[in-house]
Amino acid sequence: MKISPADERLLSVLREDARASTAQIARRLGLSRTTVQSRIDRLEQQGVIAGYTVRTHEDYEQGQVRAHVLITVSPRRMPAVVKALREIPEVRSLHSVSGAHDLVAMVVVGGVGEMDVVTDAIGVIDGVERTTSAIILSTKFER
Repeated sequence: MKISPADERLLSVLREDARASTAQIARRLGLSRTTVQSRIDRLEQQGVIAGYTVRTHEDYEQGQVRAHVLITVSPRRMPAVVKALREIPEVRSLHSVSGAHDLVAMVVVGGVGEMDVVTDAIGVIDGVERTTSAIILSTKFER
């Protein structure tokens, strides 16, 4: 799906604050409110904007332990592993990647002990060969 550079800028602003008013977005982009609203409507209708979500404040996130868990999956076991990971609520996102690992999961829990429990639960899923975890110390920026 191809979109214009102006639509890319609009998406960037929405990623930073999807609750910003159309007038605020228009001022930031140097466009009229009606142009911004029509672009948002079109992007939603085209399925480029699939929805809106909650992003929590860094102070809240600092109180939690976040990690990227790199997962190596046995051949032909990917669908079952993905299904099992979807059932673990602490897994916030899951990405298929190239390289030495097959998947990267973003895991968020309340403490180190809970992270240990979740990574153990991931490790015993049938089809998971190996995991490697990297605790996130801070987020420098997010869009």
